[in-house]
Amino acid sequence: MKAVYLEEGAVNSGDLSLAPITSLISTTVYKNTTEDNKFDHIGDAEVVFTNKVIFDEDTFRRCPSLRYLGVCATGYNVIDLEAAKRHGVTVTYVPAYSTESVAQLTWGFIIEMACHISEHDVSVHRGDWIRSDTFCYWLSPVTEISGKTIGIVGYGNIGRRVAEIAHAFRMNVLISTAHPEKYSGEDFVSLYELLEKSDIITLHAPLNSATERLVRKENIDRMKDGVMIVNVSRGGLVDEADLAEALSSGKVSAAACDVVSSEPMKEDNPLLKAPNMIITPHMAWASLEARRRLIQTVADNLKRSEERRVGKE
Repeated sequence: MKAVYLEEGAVNSGDLSLAPITSLISTTVYKNTTEDNKFDHIGDAEVVFTNKVIFDEDTFRRCPSLRYLGVCATGYNVIDLEAAKRHGVTVTYVPAYSTESVAQLTWGFIIEMACHISEHDVSVHRGDWIRSDTFCYWLSPVTEISGKTIGIVGYGNIGRRVAEIAHAFRMNVLISTAHPEKYSGEDFVSLYELLEKSDIITLHAPLNSATERLVRKENIDRMKDGVMIVNVSRGGLVDEADLAEALSSGKVSAAACDVVSSEPMKEDNPLLKAPNMIITPHMAWASLEARRRLIQTVADNLKRSEERRVGKE
């Protein structure tokens, strides 16, 4: 069997081995793959490991040798699963490998917005504390999150972990999820109630027709004045122009995102110039520990798939 790994650069910065995969199957590894060269890279491979490359009806039709597609991510919205089924291609993905890492950055964002750590660190390093007349100072209001209300949109693995940590901070926790009947032990509310009552709103929902542009002007208008917003889910959950406007007006006091609508980020993205906006380059998932789990699980998925195939023959 021939295999190709299309986007090693998205998972490996030189600190990781693909041996769990390459020890199972002869694999050609590409640093990156685009829509312009994906068919050249895939060629007649039977097994493909991918992350963000689009696999639609046309892709499956033009790659008749393909029979296994290992998605190296939790999300598989770039894969047309019905087309894969029509063409007899098995698709696997990797849920939950990055839960701890994404929850960790979520809280890093919240603590940064509440305490303005980086602002004060920069101030100290430029000599402001040395020149200070008093033993302490603060440049922006420091907010105590204990007792505040956090609204968590989406209650999958990451949303649940964020809620656990919120309780440790003694926060009031509101949850909005499409299937509250599956869970217990939390305060499940409608999306509108969550928007109206939360001091901090954090997004952990998939991108679909119900969640696209969830953070837009009409919903921002429902929120408390001075609300903080975190998005570590998908960029499409936010109308970026509306959020930038709300940051400029002060309706939203601060926001943070690890994802944007088009990645890599475009130069004209309105969030780049919005005040009190923290942006990281889609790296919430990328701890070394999480990436190791990812590669091992991708390998395990292939191994189990082959065992099932052989068992059926």
